[in-house]
Amino acid sequence: MKGGGGSKHKDAWSNGNSKPSVSLLSSRDAKPWSSSSSIPRLMIFLVLSIIVIYLVYPLHVLLSSPPCPTSSTTTDSLIHLSSPNQTKRDASRIDTIAKSPPPPSPPPPRPTSAAVLTETATGLQHIVFGIAASAKLWERRKEYIRLWWRPRQMRGFVWLDKPVKEFNSSYTRDLPPLKISGDTSRFPYTHRRGDRSAIRISRIVSETFRLRLPGVRWFVMGDDDTVFIADNLARFLSRFDHRQPYYIGSPSESHLQNIYFSYGMAYGGGGFAISAPLAAALSRVQDRCLRRYPALYGSDDRIQACMAELGVPLTRHPGFHQYDVYGDLLGLLTAHPVAPLLSFHHLDVVQPIFPRVRSRAAALRRLFEGPVRLDPAGVMQQSICYETQRPWTVSVAWGFAVLVARGVTSPREMEMPARTFLNWYRRADYTAYAFNTRPVARHPCQRPFVYYLSATRYDAARRTTVTVYERHRDSRPTCRWRMPDPGALVDRILVYKKPDPGLWDRSPRRNCCRVKASPKEGKRGDRTMAIEVGVCQEGEVTEILDS
Repeated sequence: MKGGGGSKHKDAWSNGNSKPSVSLLSSRDAKPWSSSSSIPRLMIFLVLSIIVIYLVYPLHVLLSSPPCPTSSTTTDSLIHLSSPNQTKRDASRIDTIAKSPPPPSPPPPRPTSAAVLTETATGLQHIVFGIAASAKLWERRKEYIRLWWRPRQMRGFVWLDKPVKEFNSSYTRDLPPLKISGDTSRFPYTHRRGDRSAIRISRIVSETFRLRLPGVRWFVMGDDDTVFIADNLARFLSRFDHRQPYYIGSPSESHLQNIYFSYGMAYGGGGFAISAPLAAALSRVQDRCLRRYPALYGSDDRIQACMAELGVPLTRHPGFHQYDVYGDLLGLLTAHPVAPLLSFHHLDVVQPIFPRVRSRAAALRRLFEGPVRLDPAGVMQQSICYETQRPWTVSVAWGFAVLVARGVTSPREMEMPARTFLNWYRRADYTAYAFNTRPVARHPCQRPFVYYLSATRYDAARRTTVTVYERHRDSRPTCRWRMPDPGALVDRILVYKKPDPGLWDRSPRRNCCRVKASPKEGKRGDRTMAIEVGVCQEGEVTEILDS
């Protein structure tokens, strides 16, 4: 038995069978495997397989991924994470967006004020006046309205608290139509020192707007003792775009009044203008607004309170004059701001602008029949020059008065109003004004001689206006200066000025004046000074020459 099995297998291999037979060794005959060698081989094989997988798979992902998107939008950045169908839809969407037209460009800007002026300038036909009046004062104050009202050229209404004798007659053909204001008893009023008429007056702009007059660009408010320089007002308003909300006027001359009420309020007596869009907005909210301010004093502050709710500030213009002062307006008018004169007010509480006339209205009529008719843009405009041979300081307020004073006073001081008036609280307190003032004279000898307008004409041959000013004779202090006395030499002053309707279309600048002829000392009969006023020439300066 020993070796028999081995020969038998050898014979089977040698017999030439096509398939070799596999001998199965018994555990005793075959060489056994060691457990210590097989386990490390298996571990090495598994580690190598894992390393190969970690190396090959990321490389495959990097090489097969599409390029990174250039768009920063969320849709583009997620395309490569979508399913195939979603990717096709997103690609189609992106292609559609790329082919769609660009968004429309913003509309062109609205025309500027200059463009509006070029297209169609605002005229008197585009303005509607709302005039606050009372039956109690109507007889006296209607004369002020007659001074400036032009029945066939203007539109407007006088709003009264109750009827007057002219209410249903044709006697008012030279006045605006008369209307009765609406009932305001439903509105509360709690100010202890005021009057309920303030509510009625504050609603005049809204009531005028509700009349729906065609072609209105501006609503102008004033009192029955307000006098407007209408041509100046229309030309001034033409500088603004009437399609925008504007609230235009001026505060008071009294600093204390502005403190008590507001520096941001247009005083209605001086007049103010509201553009048509703002008037429309005011008419919609005013009745609700008035109920929120029962403790306010007047109509002006109620209007300003509603403007504050609408978010529209005051656009100031120094040509509107409230004149919250007493006394003589000479100092204010002879140093008028470099701006067109637009209005007067409180004419009943100040002296007539020209002395020795029968009434305040008659004094103003002299101004309107002459200078306002010939050259409204130049009315009250100050010019300063010197008579160097004397020497004298000359200040011309065209169309009103000429001042001649001994000595040389600088333009800086001459353009300040001289305190010929008292403030609204009847105190001679120079700190109570909202502007700089100066004393009438720092020395008695420097008190100016005043020459008031006496006549006006137009010289067609020379195409110039000729205004004549006569010396106002009043008592004066004794002066011991050896300087020539203007009052002893000059009785009359002639001022020549060409009309300049485009004065305010240019940048603001005072006109220049030049003394053309002056009476010689000791010569009798020739007591007239001649002055020319006009646009300053190239290089012309009002300067004090060193002696």
